[in-house]
Amino acid sequence: MAEHALPALYTVFVWWFATGLILLLDGLRPETFRWSMGGATALLAAACWGLASSAADSSPTGAYVAFTCALAAWGWVELSFLTGWLTGPRKAPLEPGIGGWPRFFAALGAVLWHELAILAGVALVAALTWGGPNQIGTGTFLVLAAMRLSAKLNVFLGVRNLAESFLPDHLSHLRSFFRRRRANALFPFSVAGSTIACALLFGEALTPDADAFRAVGFTLLGTLMALAVLEHWFMVLPLPFEALWRWALRVRPRGASPSGRKMARFDADHGTVAPFPVSFRMRVAASPGAAAVPRTTLGRSEAT
Repeated sequence: MAEHALPALYTVFVWWFATGLILLLDGLRPETFRWSMGGATALLAAACWGLASSAADSSPTGAYVAFTCALAAWGWVELSFLTGWLTGPRKAPLEPGIGGWPRFFAALGAVLWHELAILAGVALVAALTWGGPNQIGTGTFLVLAAMRLSAKLNVFLGVRNLAESFLPDHLSHLRSFFRRRRANALFPFSVAGSTIACALLFGEALTPDADAFRAVGFTLLGTLMALAVLEHWFMVLPLPFEALWRWALRVRPRGASPSGRKMARFDADHGTVAPFPVSFRMRVAASPGAAAVPRTTLGRSEAT
C-alpha cells in the first residue's frame, strides 16, 4: 500500500506547491525576475546532475529523485515563460477580426521560444537518462510537455475557464489569443486520450509482478497524469479551482501593471479590449446600484 499511497500523496503535494511557488514568483515586481531565474537556473543544473546520476538507479529512491529532478527542470521552463524571458517574437495582442490559420500562426509567434525550450528540455532530459534503466525522469517530462501542449490548444480553441488570473500583467497580450466557450471539438479527445494513458500508467504500477521501483515510478507518473486530466476538467467546469493557489496570487497588484500603469485587457467573452481589468468590471457590476462600465470596441462605446 505504501508503494502506491506515498508516491501519490507526494505527487499531489509537489504539484500544488510548485505551481503556487511559480505563480508567486512571476507575480512579483519585474526587478526580482533575474534573481528568480538565477535560483531556478542553479536548481536546473542540480536537476540535470540528479537526472544523470539517477538514470542507473532502479530503486524506489531513484524513481523519486528522477521524478523530482524532472519537475525541477520543467519548473525552469515554466518560470522562464511566465517571467517573460522565453515567450516568442510577437509581443503585440491579436488584432480584432483575425481568425483561422492567421490567428494560429500569430498565437504560435507569441509563444514560439517557449515551445522550442520545451522541445530542448525533452531532448536534454532524454540525453541525460539515455540507456539507463530508470526512465521515470524522461516519462515525467514527456507527460508535462504533452499535457501542456494539449492545454494550450484547448485554451486557443476555446474553453469555459481561461484562468486569466494566472497570467501576469507583463504577458497581458497573450489574453487576446484566448477564446471562451463551453468546450471545443478537441477537448473530448484530449480528456479521453489522457484518461486512457493514466489508466495504462496505473495498470503498470498495480501489476502483481511489479517490483518496488516499478510500483513507485509508475504511481508517480499515473498520479501526475491524473492531475493533468483534472486540470483539463478545470477548464470547463464551474469550479473555483483558483482558490487552491490564492496564497500565491495575493502578491499580484490589482488593476495595474508592475510599473504602476493601468493596462488594457482583452475581454475573451466579447473579443474586445477592455480599458479596465476584468476583476474591476466584475466588482463594479456586482455593486448595488452601480453604473455600467463602458467598453470600447472599434471606435464606439457600449455598456457592459
